[in-house]
Amino acid sequence: MRLLIALLPAFAYVGIVGCAAEDPGSPPSQAADDGSGGASTGALTSNAANNNTTASTTAATSNAASGANSSSSSSALGGTTGGSPTTGGGPTTGGGPTTGGPTTGGPTTGGPTTGGPTTGGGPTTGGFTTGGPTTGGGPTTGAGGAGNATSATTGSSTTGGVPADPDCNATMPSGGTLHSGNSRGGSGNLAWEIWSNQNDGELTTYEGVAAFRASWDNSGGYLGRMGFEWGNSGPPHTDHGRIYAQFVANKINLGGNGTNGGGQYSYVGMYGWTLNPCVEWYVVEDTFKTLPFNPGGTVDKGQVTIDGGTYQIYTRDTTGTGGSRCGNVSNWIQYYSIRTTPRSCGVISLSDHFDAWESLGMSMAGNLTEAKLLAEVGGEVGAVEFPVANVTTTQ
Repeated sequence: MRLLIALLPAFAYVGIVGCAAEDPGSPPSQAADDGSGGASTGALTSNAANNNTTASTTAATSNAASGANSSSSSSALGGTTGGSPTTGGGPTTGGGPTTGGPTTGGPTTGGPTTGGPTTGGGPTTGGFTTGGPTTGGGPTTGAGGAGNATSATTGSSTTGGVPADPDCNATMPSGGTLHSGNSRGGSGNLAWEIWSNQNDGELTTYEGVAAFRASWDNSGGYLGRMGFEWGNSGPPHTDHGRIYAQFVANKINLGGNGTNGGGQYSYVGMYGWTLNPCVEWYVVEDTFKTLPFNPGGTVDKGQVTIDGGTYQIYTRDTTGTGGSRCGNVSNWIQYYSIRTTPRSCGVISLSDHFDAWESLGMSMAGNLTEAKLLAEVGGEVGAVEFPVANVTTTQ
């Protein structure tokens, strides 16, 4: 008797394609900076999609340090203790030890150890996935920022591990001190700054609390921000370990019907500069307009997945409207990570954005002057309230 056995191997093919959306009607940013303030980021670490890149570039992973939850100076900080599981770390395998004498035929006991999700806020970072860069747009003149702060504000850093998610229902503290005109103050991760190309706009701070209110009334190009200020002699970002920001940002349109509250352009997120090379950078989480958008005159560098969301990455050469923080430099480059879907609450894993940019050939090797939570607008009447604005570092 003959026995024929046919073995048919099965193959599965899965293709995932992602497309970055763009808003060609969005005007170029008027990013202005004068060289103070600074906030470092706070809690969600990047939820990198494992091997699910949307383009042809190789996925890079950032090994973000995890650890104990950092303490926050804001009474509004709550936080979950779970978050999503660590990425890139499934259960470890390996046989268990034999028990006592020789085994009697079956497998040894012990079984594999498991590596489930870590606790203490957002998930530990497993890096980021990048999409393939595409080209687009030529350089246009944009914004910048006047002033050169050559010394950092003083104050102790808020350090720790990966922070917990903030309470998205947090309310603003009572009282507060109102500041107006182009000015700066504070220390540590409570360093704040107002800058406007019309020397206008206001910012309210709250003693000892990582919270602020940025407000403007047809103030031209306005930036209000709070976080860490390290000054022009600040070390590279790697010297701070990992940088995070817990944030809750509530937009308020005070301009009435027919206005959006933020004018021609608006960014809510994180902001800062590096020197040598001179780079002005943004991580945009929300806007008074619509996400995603293209700031204009940009080069499209592809997409990256961080903190559970997709960010479109751009670079742009600019001459600014108020000068740079880089001394006599009158032309510099801007980096953007622009989230494709808005969020007003969470943790920004800033160091993951830095890692993603560097993997795309965008240098972040210079002196990091600041890292701050930001509201930037191009006119009209409005405000952004940050009941949580807590920037932290791991060292």
